[in-house]
Amino acid sequence: MTIQLTKKAFVGLFTVLGLSGCGSLDVPDLNNPSLDDFRERPTRPAVLTAATGLLLGHRAGVAAPNGYVAQLGIIGREAYVFDPADPRAVGELLGPTLDPGGPAFGGNHWTNPYLNIRNANALLDSLDQVPNTPDAEKEGLRGFAKTMQALDFLVVINTRDIEGAPIDVNLPIGQLAPIVGKEAVFERIAALLDEGHAHLGSAGESFPFQLSPGFAGFNTPTTFRQFNRALAARVAVYRGRYPEALTALSQSFLNQSASLDLGVYHSFGTNSGDTDNGLISVNVYAHPSIVTDAEFQENDTVDDRVVRKLTRLPEPRTAADGKLSTEWRFRIYPTNNSPVPIIRNEELILLRAEANIGDRNLGPAVDDLNFIRTTSGRLPPRLDIDENNALDELLKQKRYSLLFEGGHRWIDLRRYGRLDTLPRELDPDIEPHERFPIPAAEMNARQ
Repeated sequence: MTIQLTKKAFVGLFTVLGLSGCGSLDVPDLNNPSLDDFRERPTRPAVLTAATGLLLGHRAGVAAPNGYVAQLGIIGREAYVFDPADPRAVGELLGPTLDPGGPAFGGNHWTNPYLNIRNANALLDSLDQVPNTPDAEKEGLRGFAKTMQALDFLVVINTRDIEGAPIDVNLPIGQLAPIVGKEAVFERIAALLDEGHAHLGSAGESFPFQLSPGFAGFNTPTTFRQFNRALAARVAVYRGRYPEALTALSQSFLNQSASLDLGVYHSFGTNSGDTDNGLISVNVYAHPSIVTDAEFQENDTVDDRVVRKLTRLPEPRTAADGKLSTEWRFRIYPTNNSPVPIIRNEELILLRAEANIGDRNLGPAVDDLNFIRTTSGRLPPRLDIDENNALDELLKQKRYSLLFEGGHRWIDLRRYGRLDTLPRELDPDIEPHERFPIPAAEMNARQ
């Protein structure tokens, strides 16, 4: 981490404490709190508020029109953002180069995750000093904070891929953590999830702090552990560790008898100090290939996921001198307080299919794929799935089931070396971006 980010991170923690409207710090100078003050003289209310603040910190870069869902969706040809005031959503995200100097585009999805990771480290470092807090509560705080750190590191490595990233960032101001490779980052993510899972097993029956409404049903240590294992399964699949993924899925909330929407979500609101869901913006549109590539139900109606998730515009919208055009808008997020999924039951079923395909257990994978086809898409079951086309079928079902929820299509196609199958509307010679660059400010600090 750069010196600049290290300093900003602790400021961010206290900004969250202020916005949340609860908690205080028993430190000499409340107008200029230091990292040492919080770690050495924390109070229980401040620590609990800081835990809730980690949810706000992770949510910060998710649902803006230039946020994680939108930008990864644009590169993965799920979405367009036609903003006359900022053409970079077309010229940069669909163009030849991502600018590492642009914190809202090529340099995005770096500062916010690392701020939140530092905040979590400050919370973890304070726990041995906080008074009037039972050991079970401290274990719950540790399990929660490490799970959130894993999520933030996942944002960084999903966007940087083989560029790698720093992981040993809990350092004094002035020291820079080395940038390590992709697998080392995933190893740290998996370790944080495993450590968090163990802590949560000793955390008692309830958390001592408030989680957002998006964690309804997963807001106790026991149920949060299922969320933790769901994330561990996603990470294991990303790493090609299929038996590990199947084990984690067996400990998650995967349930074929439950709603496919069962899961954990980012919550949004319009109250003062809250953040709304910017994906409802009039500048956000759906990529037309979603419709043209879709299958049809037996009654000649298009895949029900298209019906549920898209709506036709009164007239087409265009950009880039007419090179880009669409007649479709998303209806996934109908209001500015619509939740955005972190992980859902539908993804878990598809992850199980993917793990079984990778582990050469074709029968169970076919069963899961056809369950998603018939249940979510209302499509007829496919009877010809075999070893030659199972991966194609999986990627298609993931495309429509997880549409515009978190860059899944871009991440999946990159993992399987299939980014060249994406449309190239601006110029046939411009290949889709494989990764975001490490921000210029980060690299300049290392010279």
